[in-house]
Amino acid sequence: MRKLVLLALVGLGAQLVDGSLGMAYGVTSTTLLLFIGTNPAAASATVHLAEIGTTLASGAAHWKFGNVDWPVVFKIGLPGGVGAFAGATFLSSLDTEVAKPLMALVLLVLGAYVLIRFTVAGLRTDRLGQPLRRRFLAPLGLFAGFVDATGGGGWGPVGTPAILASGRLEPRKVIGSIDTSEFIVSVAASIGFLLALGGQGIDASWVAALLLGGLIAAPIAAWLVRHVPPRVLGSAVGGIIVVTNARTLLRSDWINASDTAAWTTYAVLYLVWAAAVAWSVRAWRAESQLATQDAAAQTDAEVAAAR
Repeated sequence: MRKLVLLALVGLGAQLVDGSLGMAYGVTSTTLLLFIGTNPAAASATVHLAEIGTTLASGAAHWKFGNVDWPVVFKIGLPGGVGAFAGATFLSSLDTEVAKPLMALVLLVLGAYVLIRFTVAGLRTDRLGQPLRRRFLAPLGLFAGFVDATGGGGWGPVGTPAILASGRLEPRKVIGSIDTSEFIVSVAASIGFLLALGGQGIDASWVAALLLGGLIAAPIAAWLVRHVPPRVLGSAVGGIIVVTNARTLLRSDWINASDTAAWTTYAVLYLVWAAAVAWSVRAWRAESQLATQDAAAQTDAEVAAAR
């Protein structure tokens, strides 16, 4: 029972992050399932089955708040479904001893990308309103869908930053569109896993617990996307993913690090993580102050022009 409550809380927290950042539900949830010893393919299948419900609820909430660009949803979501089905089939064919460190490596890379992206990089705004073309979105969706299924998450970490970096869609619509299109990806990945695994290793109560937490969080996250600083949240979540999956890799047969080497690595990662969050908080405050000054200057200019 304690495990189910924990899974529900993880689902709630992961969906709050995912709905606010456009990423990290699958990466966060799969990381926990691997941490407690779940088979990699079963872990990814469990998360994707839960995501069918959470992404549907999240998409509806984002649509209600005007955060969805429907042409983008279909241009990236349909190729994403193809990639997710292929990724689910590939992961299910791997031996568990190979799949677990491989998935941890994929999640570690994705976590590092999230951490670096939100700590260091700003968001472009000079191209807002320009169309996002199918020749960009289709390959992106295909790749992101494959990574999502094989890594137990990755649709958001791959898709969201790529579209944000283009500067052609405002951030809230990027997040809303990625969250909504993930429904297609989750359905395709789940079909792939069910066909390959036949339900073996998938615990329906775990799926229900993750789903329940996600459903509670979905409407809250769609509202929070307008208020929570993505830079700070991205750095915090990226660090959690990096530290947790680094532990899996260090203890795997691939590395089999000594206790001294492992704890030294943990200490370095925690310091880097703390520094990244502190930097993001400082950058966010500076950006907020600059935006306030610009708004005040514009108001003064309008008042002067009206006289």
